[in-house]
Amino acid sequence: MAGTAPWCCSGVFGSLRWGELAALRRSDIEIQARTVRISRQLREQRGGGFAFGPPKSDAGQRTVAIPEVITADLASHIVTYAAPGDDGLVFTSPEGYPLRLSNFCRRVWRPALRATGLPMIHFHDLRHTGNQLAADAGANLRELMDRLGHSTTRAAMAYLHGSDERQQAIADELSRQATAALGGRNPGRSGTQRARRRGRAS
Repeated sequence: MAGTAPWCCSGVFGSLRWGELAALRRSDIEIQARTVRISRQLREQRGGGFAFGPPKSDAGQRTVAIPEVITADLASHIVTYAAPGDDGLVFTSPEGYPLRLSNFCRRVWRPALRATGLPMIHFHDLRHTGNQLAADAGANLRELMDRLGHSTTRAAMAYLHGSDERQQAIADELSRQATAALGGRNPGRSGTQRARRRGRAS
């Protein structure tokens, strides 16, 4: 499948499910606004064929903001590869048909992993990575739920684990806010330390 990079980047930076990506139409993407509207998903039917249906849950119907770093590649992909018309699918097979996960993994995903020396991870792991990146970027629980299309807190909570780096970042931000509140003056020593220093000086 041509245009694999925008597909994978959308999976990571949009935190979209496979079926949501496969169902995207030209009209669902606003490049200038940097948003993707999720209103349906593509489902493979038993015995062959495809069907478009609603997202996994009511919360799955959402608009996701995407980072600027992927918009140029995504816009180029739409112009070059997407099916024509507002309802044209953004991501298709080389023949222009809806994507089938098994074919994509066999023909594109696994060969790409081997070529880059990456382990045989699942495509869905891209969504997990995107979720973690959003949490690390500071998204709170409500924001994560909205972005991921989750109706309960349980799944989103999995990405809000703590880390030493995050704790240090929080401490640094608290310091910045305290310094700003003091008019740019750094309090430096504690009140006890300053009192002791004055006592020694007298």
